Amino acid sequence: LTLAVVLPEHNLTYPWAWPRVGPAIRLATAAVNARPDLLPGLTLRWVFGSSEDRHGVCSEMAAPLAAVDLQLAHHPAAFLGPGCVYTAAPVARFTSHWHLPLVTAGAEAHGFDDKREQFGLTTRAGPSHRKLGELCVQLHRHFNWTRRALLVYWDERVDDRPYFFAAEGLYMQLPTLRNLTVQDIVFRDGGNFSFIIQEIKHKGR
Repeated sequence: LTLAVVLPEHNLTYPWAWPRVGPAIRLATAAVNARPDLLPGLTLRWVFGSSEDRHGVCSEMAAPLAAVDLQLAHHPAAFLGPGCVYTAAPVARFTSHWHLPLVTAGAEAHGFDDKREQFGLTTRAGPSHRKLGELCVQLHRHFNWTRRALLVYWDERVDDRPYFFAAEGLYMQLPTLRNLTVQDIVFRDGGNFSFIIQEIKHKGR
């Protein structure tokens, strides 16, 4: 029984990087194989594919290619990873097409909540930005913030866009509060911070 692992191979800036997760996978595999009653007649093993590009960054091209290679060569029963949003999305679409489960500690974006089709077999073991949005809704209700919400976030559009996807969770959930106006402002390195402060002053309350 084969588990396909698709994670960043070296880059430790990712919490799900192989040097962090690999030891746990090895221990879990050994623990399962030490219990013949868990998988009678089967032996659990894992195969690895990197989701990094040559710069060590999560790659939406490298990850699905690694997943396809592992599927063709090893016919795994399930996939573990990727974690980054832009790598997890195409791999999850493939695994859904193959009718295989995918478990990830990442993929926090709101879009992964759609279980009707392409992400129906994706399970997130970590936090999701939808839950962050639901928390924000509860805070608004508790403090009776019922008129306006202004989301200000950093977005360089060159990485996995963690702040964009975090803000998206709030942006999608806050409108569930009736009559609440939600606006967003993006700022980048070298941006006009005076303008942003004025926008907060005029629109945020």
